[in-house]
Amino acid sequence: MTTIRRRVARTLALPVVVALLLLAAVVAIEERGYRRAADSADAVTRALAAQDLVQELQNERGLAAGLLGGNDGFRAELGPARQRVDQRRGRADTPALGALGGVRTAIDNSTITRSDAFTFYTGRIAELNRLDTGLDGATDGELRRGVSTLRALSDAKEAVAQERAFLNGVFSAGGFRSGEFLQFVTMRSAKDTALATFTRYATSGQRASADYVFGTGAGRVAAYFEGVALASGDGRELQVNPQSWWSALTTVLDDLLRLEQHVGSVIQARARLLRDQAARRMGGLGAIVLLFLAGAIWLAVAASRSIARPLRRLAEQADRLAAQDLPDAVRRVAAGDEDVESPSVRPPPDATAEVQSVAGALDRVQATAYALAAEQAQLRRGTTASLADLGRRHQNLLRRQLGLITRLEREETDPGGLADLFELDHLATRMRRNAESLLVLVGATGPRPWSEPVPVEDVIRAAVSEVEEYRRVSLRRVDECRLTGGAATSVAHLLAELIENGLAFSAPECDLEIQGRRVGPQYLIAVVDQGIGMTDADLAEANRRLRGEADFLIAPARYLGHYVVGRIARDLGAEVVLTPSPVTGVTARVALPGVLIAAEPELPPPPPLTPPPLSPSPLTPPPLVTVEYLPAPGPALPHQRAASPDETNSGRTANGLPRRPPRAPRVARLHPVPSPSPSSETLQSAPGDVRSRLDAFRGGVARGAEQ
Repeated sequence: MTTIRRRVARTLALPVVVALLLLAAVVAIEERGYRRAADSADAVTRALAAQDLVQELQNERGLAAGLLGGNDGFRAELGPARQRVDQRRGRADTPALGALGGVRTAIDNSTITRSDAFTFYTGRIAELNRLDTGLDGATDGELRRGVSTLRALSDAKEAVAQERAFLNGVFSAGGFRSGEFLQFVTMRSAKDTALATFTRYATSGQRASADYVFGTGAGRVAAYFEGVALASGDGRELQVNPQSWWSALTTVLDDLLRLEQHVGSVIQARARLLRDQAARRMGGLGAIVLLFLAGAIWLAVAASRSIARPLRRLAEQADRLAAQDLPDAVRRVAAGDEDVESPSVRPPPDATAEVQSVAGALDRVQATAYALAAEQAQLRRGTTASLADLGRRHQNLLRRQLGLITRLEREETDPGGLADLFELDHLATRMRRNAESLLVLVGATGPRPWSEPVPVEDVIRAAVSEVEEYRRVSLRRVDECRLTGGAATSVAHLLAELIENGLAFSAPECDLEIQGRRVGPQYLIAVVDQGIGMTDADLAEANRRLRGEADFLIAPARYLGHYVVGRIARDLGAEVVLTPSPVTGVTARVALPGVLIAAEPELPPPPPLTPPPLSPSPLTPPPLVTVEYLPAPGPALPHQRAASPDETNSGRTANGLPRRPPRAPRVARLHPVPSPSPSSETLQSAPGDVRSRLDAFRGGVARGAEQ
């Protein structure tokens, strides 16, 4: 890996450094120059728009001065001049004219002096001329010179406009008033200074244009009126036509405005030229940067191909190994195949030494992973086989134990001992269910299937009989249905696990209810408890286990019942879901598919009824009707014990009581029985037998009352 790093570093160092330097130059120099050039062009545009507004304000100022000087002829021209100011004001978008409306009203009402009005307009115009355009910091010498020329020309034009407005008022008033001649001289001096500055910065063509403006006929007329004003410094009365002065100097100002616009257009052209030059330089440098970057990329690709291709093929081998080869090998080992070779990683033929080292490391890693996975698979297979063998041994022992208990029950005559044997029989039955659960978990052969269909009520009762607190279970409405013999024992096992779980998490005084409904092609069994309930997270996790999506070997022991139910439900194609009960607790809903439901057998036709005798003898008693319960045809459920040949052939137990096979479905058969005669078997029994039967009956009644 050291060789690879050095090669890549040598290949990429120079292009990357050059690209970074060029980018820094572009960002630090050319982009800044481009921005300044673009800003200069925009600033000149704003300055020219402001000068248009200044020109119209200068006209309004002069007309207002003439009107306030006493020449009412300027009133007609003042309205259009104000409209032009308002139009330019909207385009320039400046807040400097906020009080203009009030001054205009005062001028119309003659409530403001000529001097105050002149001062107001002059101040606003000065603010517009002082707008910062940002052109003073321009780096280009020609651009700075043009900006200085434009500023000097604007100052000269403002001085001329002030002179026009001021003398318009003086001529309209008939002469200078106190201190006005000095103001006029100051304006004249400011104009000469601005024109001198313009001459210093302007080009020869611009100077020629300025000389042409002041040399026209209007310029000469304006110069004549200026001479007349200069000669009236002694306060003499002036007999001058203000309209002629106004018209002449207005023409001069219009020409100066056009000259100002020309100078501004020259500055704009220069700023745009600088902007275009900066853009071309940026484009050229950008092309160079792209060229260097393309070269760096090409070099990087060329340098990495010798590494990337072998690494890519090595990665493909590793992915195939992790996703296909290794899992397949582990599954074969888990299935018992001993001739499984460990998959390996082979480096590509054109790989470098570093890539070969990586391939060797990956091969060692996968070999270790395969060894661990194979060991775990063998351990799991051995564990499963051990559990299955243990479950079968328990089944055999419990089968022998149940046979022994059955024999002891036949021989026991004491009612108390018989009750203890029944309790021992119940415990052994529960132990057998646990052994069957173990076989279900490890995937071994489960309970023996039966060929004949079994009523669903008998399946539920069989499940109830295999739990400890079966007395707390209540059967509610259960629709009639018959399950196939192959599914009856599995459904009983599944229900027994759910019933026992519900009883374990319910209070001792709470009962558990079971209901069965036929819903379309399915049969729904609900096991409803009133226990402590479960949180939403616990319900979701429990339902995941009931769907068979988890492994019981890595789960806590208290959840084994869930895995048993999940395995059985998956084998049956049934669905088991836990939901909250209406009040409290949990409801387990078992949906049995239609393939597990057997068709109902056809009933035989009823026998013909024999009418009773029309006139029975009053001395003949009516025949007695007894109910004899016989085992229903078909096999018993798997948890039932097979009766011995003696029990099958004998109709009574050792105590002399009528015998019926335990837990067998009962079918009532009604038939008439003759009236007992004094010579019946009951009267022929010995007194000791009768006493023993009565004692057994009394003991059973006492135990029932006690329970």
